[in-house]
Amino acid sequence: MVRKRRIHYTETDKAVMWDRWQKGESLEKIAQLFDRGHGSVVRILRQTGGIRPLRRVQSGRTLSLAEREEIYRGVVAGQSLRSIAASLRRAPSTISREINRNGGRQHYRANLADQAAWDRAHRPKTCKLAQNPALARIVASKLQLEWSPRQIAGWLKRTYPADETYQVSHETIYRKLFIQARGALKQELLQHLRRTRRMRRSRHHTQKTPDHGRIMDAVSIRERPAEAEDRAVPGHWEGDLLFGSKNSQIATLVERHSRYVLLARVKGKDSETVINALIKQAH
Repeated sequence: MVRKRRIHYTETDKAVMWDRWQKGESLEKIAQLFDRGHGSVVRILRQTGGIRPLRRVQSGRTLSLAEREEIYRGVVAGQSLRSIAASLRRAPSTISREINRNGGRQHYRANLADQAAWDRAHRPKTCKLAQNPALARIVASKLQLEWSPRQIAGWLKRTYPADETYQVSHETIYRKLFIQARGALKQELLQHLRRTRRMRRSRHHTQKTPDHGRIMDAVSIRERPAEAEDRAVPGHWEGDLLFGSKNSQIATLVERHSRYVLLARVKGKDSETVINALIKQAH
């Protein structure tokens, strides 16, 4: 089996993944767009728990890259700070702070200053659950009672109608569990959700699709010969894969005539692993 080389997904590729994921498409279907296995897509989506990260935007009050390039040209040309500020319709103090915090006139570079501004502005907003430990304890206790985040959010709103510091949306609870599991809510609380998956699914997701669960190029069981159907002739085997707890699997082979059964414990559910385990067991 040829192993495909790991590729670097561009921001455009990731945007396509998130668009398809939010529309409810399966991981396998998304991965087919890039000719990769679904694990390659999982690696990207799991970084934020299946919740699309917010796109960073720059405030209109801050200097843009184009303005910083104009500042750089003014600095190189030896213009005064007031002259540069007038051409950009900015306060001279704004231009002065911009140049001083980025190396002064001798070392100012527009692209480096712009990147530094983005880095300084990267401050994730502190979640309300992290700001209010008492609220986090209430939410955690309700999760341990198998309450859903939506139920908890509704209960808080009814219990504390006049105190917004003790109200939190169900989306915030999900985000804290799936993205910031080491913060106010511990990762162990994920097991109390009604669907104990590692990533949050889109509300549009459904498994009731024509191609869900189908094996590609599979031969229908209806096409097996009549001699195998009526169990009259020995030598026809029927295979299956049983799933247990803690991600355990057992492959089975049943001889249809005698009902003789072979069992093989397998470490994975992919076809190569299952086939090799059954071959070893049959020998």
